[in-house]
Amino acid sequence: GNTVVIEEFLTGPEMSVLSFCDGKTIVPMVSAQDHKRAYDNDEGLNTGGMGTFSPSRVYTEELAEECMKTIYQPTVDALNEEGRTFKGIIFFGLMLTPKGRPFVGVLYFGLMLTKDGMKVIEYNARFGDPETQVVLPRLKTDLMEIFEACVDGTLDKVDVQWEDNAAACVVMASGGYPVSYKKGYEITGLEDAEA
Repeated sequence: GNTVVIEEFLTGPEMSVLSFCDGKTIVPMVSAQDHKRAYDNDEGLNTGGMGTFSPSRVYTEELAEECMKTIYQPTVDALNEEGRTFKGIIFFGLMLTPKGRPFVGVLYFGLMLTKDGMKVIEYNARFGDPETQVVLPRLKTDLMEIFEACVDGTLDKVDVQWEDNAAACVVMASGGYPVSYKKGYEITGLEDAEA
């Protein structure tokens, strides 16, 4: 091709912060970290996610405040200023809407804490998987109340509350995943695990 793209190589711990957004107000959810490598000890190939935990061990109150000032709210403001015409559909990604409509829905921030501070690695207009599996169980406020406030533009009136606990999601995959692996194995022993 005729174009060369030079990107900065960033290193540091990654974390995910999903957020509710009504177009002007953004309310970050609790943080999560996922494990992307196929095997323990950061070994094996990268995958879509081999498990998560919440809260992130490195995402402090101070970082949350900094991100709100320098990343989350500026993102919403920039979307509005640029006249974006996106509306986040909770389960189905993005859909075009009439011109001038602000972003409404779930906005996902993939973050990395580098030596130079917090950086945005990616945005998604949806719940993240498997992060959602450890974030939503910690939610105390009724999810439908939050969704309705997002749609109505009244998110600033909702006191979104979270449990003061932690959650973990463990993913089991067939040997050889994510390259070549057998499918269709029956999962057994759940009753024993519950006991």
